[in-house]
Amino acid sequence: MYIPKYFKVENVDEILDFVQKNSFGTIVTTEQGKPIATHLPLGFNKKGDDYYITGHVSFGNPHWRTFETCQDVLVMFQGPHAYISSSWYGHEDVPTWNYQAVHIYGQASILERDELIEELTIMMGKYEKHRENPILWDNLSPQLLERQLKAIVGFKIKVEDIQAAYKLSQNRNDTDYMNIIDQLQNEGDPHAEQLAAVMKKRLEN
Repeated sequence: MYIPKYFKVENVDEILDFVQKNSFGTIVTTEQGKPIATHLPLGFNKKGDDYYITGHVSFGNPHWRTFETCQDVLVMFQGPHAYISSSWYGHEDVPTWNYQAVHIYGQASILERDELIEELTIMMGKYEKHRENPILWDNLSPQLLERQLKAIVGFKIKVEDIQAAYKLSQNRNDTDYMNIIDQLQNEGDPHAEQLAAVMKKRLEN
């Protein structure tokens, strides 16, 4: 991913936090030179000194058959993004687009049954534990779980390279930066409002 120096992010903890909050990602591999992509929720965790992305796909999705044969797997995560009008600057310029994106490269392998159960338990806990009537692994019948386990394939990707770009108008002066935030908040678009919140929070760090 091309990343100008203004927008490059290298803090692994910051990237980990971003991925946890924007965990619906896109996995890309190739088969005979043709790119294949699947969109799905993913986990990102650390074991020992290594970082791993974990997830699962339907057994009927042929994508998983490329995981162990493809030398490099690309996983993409995206945060809020929005159009930035150059009319919001105090000088003549061209429009642009602000965004947050993380690309992770690594080697994939298929999870063993116990690893898959662990991955599913963690993922269900993440999205269910705060709910009034959480649906957790231990709450479901063994019969249902067994059927579901046979219908999916779990995988893990050992992270080998992380590239992160946060294009948040860091190259603009303070006056233009604050005006961009104000304008985004008034766009009436949820993506623009989320991006404005990210830009505003950046000033607090």
